[in-house]
Amino acid sequence: MSYFIRPKNYQPLLDLQQTELGIKKIKDFFQSNLSSELRLRRVTAPLFVLKDTGINDDLNGVERAVSFPIKDMNDATAEVVHSLAKWKRVALANYGIQNGYGIYTDMNAIRADEELGNLHSLYVDQWDWERVMSREERNLEFLKEIVRRIYATFLRTEYLVWESFPQIEPCLPSDIVFIHAEELRQMYPELTPKERENEFARIHKAIFVIGIGGKLGDGSKHDGRAPDYDDWSTIAENGLPGLNGDIILWNPVLEMAFEVSSMGIRVDSDALLRQLEMEGKQERLQLYFHKSLMEGRLPLSIGGGIGQSRLCMFFLRKAHIGEIQSSIWPEEIQQECKKLNIVLM
Repeated sequence: MSYFIRPKNYQPLLDLQQTELGIKKIKDFFQSNLSSELRLRRVTAPLFVLKDTGINDDLNGVERAVSFPIKDMNDATAEVVHSLAKWKRVALANYGIQNGYGIYTDMNAIRADEELGNLHSLYVDQWDWERVMSREERNLEFLKEIVRRIYATFLRTEYLVWESFPQIEPCLPSDIVFIHAEELRQMYPELTPKERENEFARIHKAIFVIGIGGKLGDGSKHDGRAPDYDDWSTIAENGLPGLNGDIILWNPVLEMAFEVSSMGIRVDSDALLRQLEMEGKQERLQLYFHKSLMEGRLPLSIGGGIGQSRLCMFFLRKAHIGEIQSSIWPEEIQQECKKLNIVLM
């Protein structure tokens, strides 16, 4: 239970029935508003993909995908998706989506290697979205513009929740603050990356940390990121590497930085080659996804994932993700939750 956080004097603001109502309200409202804000159309997503195509997201490169043999395909191996970061870009090409428009979908995944706790479950649900962009838009200012649009959707959703449940008062600031991971390191050199996020989010309440995946000035990484979807190595207008990042909110229940979205401008052929070399993963160039990108068959894009249960957890002021979704939990977590008035679904 290394990730279990014990909130002080926790009392749920909603009962189980109100919680279910709130979840539906948030999910219906948010996805509709996100679609309008970014000009996205909804598409159907796969639960699993074929192994060794390069389409499944390998996250930090160590997590095992849940897999199974397909009887009618000579026992070819299928993998339950970790996320749809690369699949979406292929879908943009298949659907023929034009510049300035995109897609979103409900992504459901199983991550068997998660360390279970308040924020992490075996089951992952998020809105995965991807939007076609032009070569001229591959810059930091465009990334910030998209982040601000997503954050505006957060603010509208928070107001909806307040209207529906007056006991849940708004806490988000009107604007989100941008900071590069290297600037955070220099600001708090004695702290770990997560501690830096905590300190900065405590002050500003809503932040976007830029440049996650590449090495910082001291040779460390703020956090891991696969080398073949987000562009974390291109030097931006601020003179620092990275055209990606995380949206992080200050969680008033858990009193901590709370990541709700990972997103970024995706790699072009130059960034893909550079990042695969930096990570020693050049062999991936033989995979279907990577060949398609190198041969110019995939559009330039920006995209990300927004945690559905995470967002509901934040807006409904819940202390544990198990109050939002039904999953499997170790006995010790179940017992600890009972002591703390945390009602798991």
